[in-house]
Amino acid sequence: MTEYLLTDWVITIIDGLVRGGAVDIVVCPGSRSTPLALAAARHPAARVWMQYDERSAGFFALGLARARAAPVALVCTSGTAAANFLPAVVEASLARVPLLVLTADRPRELRDNGAPQTIDQVGIYGHSPRWFSDLPEPTAGLLPYLRSTVARALAITADPPAGPVHLNLPFREPLVPDRARIESILAAPNPQPPHVVSSRRAAGAQIITQLTSQLQAAERGLIICGPHDDPTLAQAAARLAATLGWPLLADPLSQARRGPHVGALTIGAYDAFLRDERFAACHAPDLVLRLGAMPTAKPLLQYLTRHPAARQIVVDGAAGWREPTSLAAEHIFADEVDLCDRAAGQLRASDRPPGVWAERWISAERGAQTAIAAHLAARHDISEPGVFAELARILPAGATLFVANSMPVRDLDTFLPPGPSPLRILGNRGANGIDGLTSTALGLAAGGLSPLVFVTGDLSLYHDSNGLLAAKLHRLDATIVLINNDGGGIFSFLPQSSEQDVFETLFGTPHGLDFAPLAQLYGARHTRAEDWPAFRNAVGAGITGRGLHIVEVRTDRARNVADHRAIWPAVAATLADAGVA
Repeated sequence: MTEYLLTDWVITIIDGLVRGGAVDIVVCPGSRSTPLALAAARHPAARVWMQYDERSAGFFALGLARARAAPVALVCTSGTAAANFLPAVVEASLARVPLLVLTADRPRELRDNGAPQTIDQVGIYGHSPRWFSDLPEPTAGLLPYLRSTVARALAITADPPAGPVHLNLPFREPLVPDRARIESILAAPNPQPPHVVSSRRAAGAQIITQLTSQLQAAERGLIICGPHDDPTLAQAAARLAATLGWPLLADPLSQARRGPHVGALTIGAYDAFLRDERFAACHAPDLVLRLGAMPTAKPLLQYLTRHPAARQIVVDGAAGWREPTSLAAEHIFADEVDLCDRAAGQLRASDRPPGVWAERWISAERGAQTAIAAHLAARHDISEPGVFAELARILPAGATLFVANSMPVRDLDTFLPPGPSPLRILGNRGANGIDGLTSTALGLAAGGLSPLVFVTGDLSLYHDSNGLLAAKLHRLDATIVLINNDGGGIFSFLPQSSEQDVFETLFGTPHGLDFAPLAQLYGARHTRAEDWPAFRNAVGAGITGRGLHIVEVRTDRARNVADHRAIWPAVAATLADAGVA
């Protein structure tokens, strides 16, 4: 049976993945990974997604895992192929995405002695994986161990806090498993892998009682909902806010900014009005309940740090530490949805309408949204602040909006108003990098999130242009809104912009690229929208059409800075006129 050892080994791995719920397997081409690739391709229940570039593949798998809300396996050959997964592994770790990384390797006798396509893959991802195992070469008698290891890996990658797990798999030649053997194994009854049961952390009754007591005693409370993938949290947080009569500051990536739960207490323009020194200084909270990761808006972070006396309570469904202010008085590691529902249930008898505190936040929200809308309406040409306001009107209920880092996610935060039409809004805010964004977006599309609109900048699209091939390979439907300001727009807002003699070379980084040929290369339809009617028509065609659509808008970086900076005093003036500044 020695000749079948490799075949039995790899089909045990792939069958264990499939039975454990990791049906999607993203495979990169290579020689040493041949046994895994062929076993995956021969398994009738596995969905194999070929990706030619490992860095793109890692982020494609990450998007796929977020869309499926299930672990996705990622396979590559030995050598630097494994190193190219690192950015996606880091993002998966920080963003809590279940990713099972399978790197093929040379056998131990070929390591560290000059063998080709061999690097040190042991611990290559550092502290990012939740767990790592350097498995033995296929060995007789170890199939029960292998079956248990795969089950363990799947359990760890999905258990809160979810994240990447790395299995390093050395193989000796010959590398081609026996096809007939694979078919016979899959046709026969096989041992079941270990059944691993995981459950969400629920706060104890005493914790809920103590929390509700604090919430009832607070006179100036806030609920802050940061980035979170679970859409049910938005409903639970909104119920708790309504019960308390507290403002709910909803980061757009929290899923709380858009949906039928949205009401007067849902605050979305805080990025704009917390820039007003008078409002931020005069509206000190006494208690802040924070759910999810830290929100994107820097003015909100500055607001929290300027009021250190406020009691901050951070609720996290996993034993993580996402508290950059270092001011939180209490951390509760418990499921956020369950905690909000049970706290609202205990407080139900003492429902109270919004008081003066909440009304001032509601007035600030209305004033800021009015000032922003008036400013955008006065601009008839294409502008970066106007993109998300237009998308709020264009996108159909249930659409997915994926947003790139740097300026797009900040403009999303400022210019996408709260509303009742539900949207799934996502971004890679683990490491906040610009790498792999296109691939992540197309992974979301592959996972069934449709219609999908991805808003990105020109440098981000250039940085992951290889990722566009996924749409052609897998016939994916997606619309990319490309904001092209010929460089790194965010740096024009930062102190570096004062270094005018070297600013363009080091930070502005103009490239002069024409993206139309890039779209043609990957079989995408490219439209350059010169005005808002053209923008609406092109995005609408992408949403209702098939294939990949790229809608490009050209903007000027200097004018964009002036455009943004004209809004803040208009917001402050509106607040002053309303008497809430």
